[in-house]
Amino acid sequence: MKTVSKTVLAAAILLGLAYGGSELLTRQRHETGQATVKINAEQIRRGEYIAALSDCFACHTAPKGRAYAGGLAMQTPLGAIYSTNITPDKETGIGSYTYNQFKAAVQHGIRSDGTPLYPAMPYASYAVMPDDDIQALYAYFMQGVESVKQKNAGSTIPPVLNWRWPLAYWQAMFAPKRSFEPDGRYNIQLNRGKYLVEGPGHCGACHTPRGIAYQEKALSEDGKYFLNGAVIDGWRAKSLRGDARGLASWHTKEIADFLATGRTERSAAFGAMADVVEHSTRYWLPEDIQAISAYLKTLSPTPGKVTALPAKVDKTTAMLQSGQYVGRGALLYAEHCQVCHRADGNGVERIFPALNKNSAVYAGYPQSVIQITLEGGRMPENGHDVMAFSMPGFKNLSDEDIAEVVNFVRNGWTNQAPETNSKEVAEIRAFVNGKAQNFVPNTASGAHHE
Repeated sequence: MKTVSKTVLAAAILLGLAYGGSELLTRQRHETGQATVKINAEQIRRGEYIAALSDCFACHTAPKGRAYAGGLAMQTPLGAIYSTNITPDKETGIGSYTYNQFKAAVQHGIRSDGTPLYPAMPYASYAVMPDDDIQALYAYFMQGVESVKQKNAGSTIPPVLNWRWPLAYWQAMFAPKRSFEPDGRYNIQLNRGKYLVEGPGHCGACHTPRGIAYQEKALSEDGKYFLNGAVIDGWRAKSLRGDARGLASWHTKEIADFLATGRTERSAAFGAMADVVEHSTRYWLPEDIQAISAYLKTLSPTPGKVTALPAKVDKTTAMLQSGQYVGRGALLYAEHCQVCHRADGNGVERIFPALNKNSAVYAGYPQSVIQITLEGGRMPENGHDVMAFSMPGFKNLSDEDIAEVVNFVRNGWTNQAPETNSKEVAEIRAFVNGKAQNFVPNTASGAHHE
């Protein structure tokens, strides 16, 4: 009993020291002083644009929910985290935040009550944004956004693992206070693009792989990990580097077109990226879109990844047109996909995305192709194209059939990609079926999950 008591006492002391250390680290990340912000119409308009650059709407607005009122479910390996209400409501939103508290939350991940924020909030990227931009953001959210009274939902992360105070150590190691460092090799345009990628655009939050502690393996250009592709919310966020399965086949104008409209002659945004385009990048100034597109094309291929795929003769088109289907994957494609994506796999320009020569299709990993085949998808509204088209989901097909048609598409025509199997499909299906629902308001009962 004495040994047990000593062990419990020692554990309690260590836990207390750890908690005390976290409090100290959190206080060090607070903003000191009592800075004030002069708010006027011009400042609010500027803040609205910076909010679009920073993609605040897509994360803090749930489908069918009120603007910036939170409730979007973000899936993590431990459970779902719900985005919070960032409208100026003083009770449930951020209306009572001082500027310093707002800055501490956005750039350092510290809530007004001193609690660390989960790293689903990309404060590690926002840290490089200058004070003028943060002040404009504050002006917009305090006086340019409609106030909504909507309580925040708790996470589904299990007890103990959902403790926030240990995040202070995570922040100290992986989200340092820092500023943007221009690259001497680049001109003004390229450094602007670099800033947008690393800072407000927080591209690395989705496109940079995460480490064992769920940290981005690189916050800026490192020649190895930065933007070389990752899995986020079950989707494969492709490499944005010069790899054959990344942006090697994309030219600058094509990247710009994609950011402005969510589609190109061959491709279309889907999954989380569709929301990014619809609520963020399509509102960017043309010069900012050009800057980010030009910068992305400067990124070298990831070490060890191929920069070009071997030439391949298209035998798929003639086979499909003949009606002599080679394998079940070809038959399933003819039954479910060919009417939109066509026998030649080239779809219809800006209407039905091409599957042939589409780097999102022949990516090294199949998660996105599997998920969109199961769930379907929707093109973003963009203000340029007349209509946004949707793709139906095919959950009714078995795991084996999904694997067959996915392998057919990823290796048909001139495409070349590793094959998948029914086990991988089953894992994605389980993930899709187990997704936490969004938390949205309900006038009858206050709130519900949808």
